Amino acid sequence: MLPSEGETILLTLRLAGSVPARAGRQLHAQRVATQQAARSPEAHRRAEKQFFADFDALLDARTVGPAYLEKEKLAETVAGELLMLEEQGLRVPGFVLLPNHLHAVLHLPAGSGLSLPKAVELLHQRTAAQARRLLRGQLPPEADFWQTGFHELPLLDAAELARVQTYLLAHPQRLGLPERFHHWPYLPDQG
Repeated sequence: MLPSEGETILLTLRLAGSVPARAGRQLHAQRVATQQAARSPEAHRRAEKQFFADFDALLDARTVGPAYLEKEKLAETVAGELLMLEEQGLRVPGFVLLPNHLHAVLHLPAGSGLSLPKAVELLHQRTAAQARRLLRGQLPPEADFWQTGFHELPLLDAAELARVQTYLLAHPQRLGLPERFHHWPYLPDQG
């Protein structure tokens, strides 16, 4: 389900190859089965939140794939392009970059006519092109930088938004990432 105008979402993008294929298929099958078994909107919501938690844990484990976002120049490039979404009319209340994925809180203003899939497509294209230049020789020409698609979780109210922002702020420390991940200037805005 695509977010509608006026909605705030938690968006997750990941680098191509950052999840073991078998584990990704199993997680997706589990998500579909849980959604089909959901008998109420609340049960469906719980299933989506559980999928997010399980998928995020799989990404955080970093068992396969690249960790290109550890490269500070590349991370700064991705952060800059993410903030450029605000020039298209999206609000970006906060985000965090991790070695192989990013989480961003996006608000799609009512009446803007903006499309989340189009915004993500532009973000994918712009950052992948810049990544190829920064990763000369490290990223094969035929390789994708980002995994196709994205995952979004609608945030239902201000309390949930606050919980998500707290989660994002603490994410690098929970993973035991180097200090620079904790102090980059593009960690979620608490203002």
